[in-house]
Amino acid sequence: MHGKPGAAGLRDPYFPRLGNGGYDVRHYALTLAYDPATNRLTGTADITARATQALSAFNVDLTGLTVDRATVDGRPASVRRAGHELTLRPAAGLGAGDTFRTVIGYSGEPVTVTDEDGAEEGWVRTRDGAVALGQPTGSMAWFPGNHHPSDKATYAVTVTVPKGYQAVSNGEVAQRRTGGDGRTTVTWRSAEPMASYLATLAVGKYRTKTFRTPSGLPVHTATRGNPALLARIPELLAWEVENFGPYPFSSIGAIVDPTVEVGYALETQSRPFFAAGTFDPLTLVHELAHQWYGNSVSPESWRDMWLNESFATYAEWLYAEDFAETPAEVSFAAAFADERNWAFPPADPPTAADISEPPVYGRGAMVLHKVRQAVGDDTFFGILRGWAAEHRHGNASTQDFTRYVEEKSGEDLTGLWDTWLYGEKRPAGPATGPSA
Repeated sequence: MHGKPGAAGLRDPYFPRLGNGGYDVRHYALTLAYDPATNRLTGTADITARATQALSAFNVDLTGLTVDRATVDGRPASVRRAGHELTLRPAAGLGAGDTFRTVIGYSGEPVTVTDEDGAEEGWVRTRDGAVALGQPTGSMAWFPGNHHPSDKATYAVTVTVPKGYQAVSNGEVAQRRTGGDGRTTVTWRSAEPMASYLATLAVGKYRTKTFRTPSGLPVHTATRGNPALLARIPELLAWEVENFGPYPFSSIGAIVDPTVEVGYALETQSRPFFAAGTFDPLTLVHELAHQWYGNSVSPESWRDMWLNESFATYAEWLYAEDFAETPAEVSFAAAFADERNWAFPPADPPTAADISEPPVYGRGAMVLHKVRQAVGDDTFFGILRGWAAEHRHGNASTQDFTRYVEEKSGEDLTGLWDTWLYGEKRPAGPATGPSA
């Protein structure tokens, strides 16, 4: 069978070698064993994918771990490594449209990745274990795969940990068993598609709890201590459902670990993670909002990061309106006055180091507020709900969003986009109107 190698990257504007071409992952089945005492991870990744072209070879992303073996459709495959790129050559080529299984055995001490902006992600050690944090590239530190947000898949993560430890991941517990040596093995399943950067695994001596919202949605939490704010998850989630539409996943919850000093919270799908100093009401509102905007509707590329963060930041402004009697205009004025929000346009960060900088959040939220002023509250809140529904469990770009807003509002908002979304300079003042 003829074919050619799949691309070694997807030409993302900020991470051109991230992800891989020629196939689409449908499902990851990860079987892992982790020993916190030695920081050793042993894993098998069973990846089901569909070839989008005839393939003689294809790549997966993996950093810092040793590949012990690899098969494609049950037959040994050769593996060549260059940095985080693994090139697998199957014994027989793959035809366009073929569904195939790749099984990769790997092991070693997972690494902590330092981002372009200096933040730490990947495999981050905690007081007694570790947590996997993947945004934007850290997921390749603990499992091989197609690590670009445009390739979403379902997941099953089976983890074995020593006696006394908990292993918490995304989704729902499908199975749990304890061996004669006291080790626990638990399988977490995520039935809804997930971008790899949103996958997480936390291993530690956590206090775990499961309860349900009044609507019956399971809430899974893993914490050190028992923060009182956990009790507000059902209330805040119900408020967000009212604003954003039906919740897109089968459970919610939180992992709260104040021993992790990374300086941020992360919207890991259905199980947001909160590091030291981040578990507060506004951050909880922000990370819950991401379940709609960023997780269910994921960015087409990392240039579209502002779509994640603008909606989550605007959720904070809506919370301030409804719970703190602070109109969104006040939040807008504060963001407008903040010089940091004017370093660059939110839809065009200059480098990979800037995709999580203030303009992506604060000025992104200003874009949404200008849309609200231009189209009115009824249309605007319809857009919030409709956008989440239109691209549920998919990917979307900035162009998709601007086109959607104009279609639903019937307005030509070219001036608004040119000034607030793409403009290089701060306008003269926080005036209202679609083209101000």
